[in-house]
Amino acid sequence: MPGPTVLPNTGHADCPISAVNISARPLRIAYVTETWPPELNGVSLTVERTVRYLRSRGHGVELIRPRQPGESALDAADELRTAGCAIPMYREMRFGLARVATLVRRFERTRPEVVHLATPGPLAWAALAAAGTLGIATTSDFRTNFHQYSRYYGFGFLADTALGLLRRFHNLTRRTFVPTRSARRELAAAGFHNLTIVGRGVDAERFSPSLRSRALRERWDAGDDAPVFLAVGRVAAEKNVELALRAFEAARRGRPQARMVVVGDGPARARLEAAHPEARFVGVQRGADLAEHYASADVFLFPSLSDTFGNVVMEALASALPVVSFDCAAAAEHVGDRLSGRLVVPGDEAAFIAAVRELALAAPQTLAPMRAAAVAAARRASWDEVLARFEARLLDTIDAFEATPSRVPVVA
Repeated sequence: MPGPTVLPNTGHADCPISAVNISARPLRIAYVTETWPPELNGVSLTVERTVRYLRSRGHGVELIRPRQPGESALDAADELRTAGCAIPMYREMRFGLARVATLVRRFERTRPEVVHLATPGPLAWAALAAAGTLGIATTSDFRTNFHQYSRYYGFGFLADTALGLLRRFHNLTRRTFVPTRSARRELAAAGFHNLTIVGRGVDAERFSPSLRSRALRERWDAGDDAPVFLAVGRVAAEKNVELALRAFEAARRGRPQARMVVVGDGPARARLEAAHPEARFVGVQRGADLAEHYASADVFLFPSLSDTFGNVVMEALASALPVVSFDCAAAAEHVGDRLSGRLVVPGDEAAFIAAVRELALAAPQTLAPMRAAAVAAARRASWDEVLARFEARLLDTIDAFEATPSRVPVVA
């Protein structure tokens, strides 16, 4: 079976927008994703934004995704909703199911120039096989460290197998988009090919320090001199929320008026809420309510070691929150240590706790320049630039594929 076309490593996140070759013609794109709103996670929100952007640019995008509970089946020119099932450890999320033959017939009818696979589930594998059968170019996103998640649920012995499946999946595509330089280094070392950085953006108008709410802080029993720590995301083992809570408890011993707010839900919530009664668990927040929670806090805690990026870091920075994080994923790209937050060596929990305690004891005049630097860092991450880069690299992939002397259909 012939391997994927090797593409030039262009259009990465270091490339300024002026150097990006924006598509001058409408493309036909089949966009395959296993997650979609109203599922609330960084991937679903990013893929929805991407599809909306591509359509606004005049491209013909057929969205292929599993239908959500209560949704009807749909087989239209611009969208196919397939059967779906809940993911066992993520009951609020689904994976899609489709027969390869069904997708072959659809692609014969819609004739996409590229099939983009946003997530590596069963639906994406079927789409990859269908595209290979018809000789259609494919691209993929590496968004989630599924091989690492297995270690948090007692299946660590499967981590290497999961990584091998991910490597095979992505290496069967012509280009794999990754969010950071560190992700590209790590995946290249693990044998992944044709990696291109596109980055991630943030909506700096939606997430803004101007939304700070005194009323909300009063509900948290937080006075003007009370530092409020915030964590946002799924309350689950792989997000390491427990470390953020332990850091808060250590900070509170030196600054009793400190407060901790946890936004989100998940399988670990009940246990952690019982173990840390001084923290406030406020559940899932959306839209303006979520933005208000960010803006009304003072320091953002991101203890995850499993995220490939972490959109919440960018939302926190845009809201003027200094970020305490391990030096990886989004924080490694966008947080300056002692400038817009604190970065510590990945896995050094004692250093993470010490950094949180340090900021708890810091005077307001110390945090003020950090808040300003956080906003400046967020404003440098433009969604328009990120999505224009992605658009241009799709065009590059199609052009390189069509220029291949012998395009032999392959089966994944």
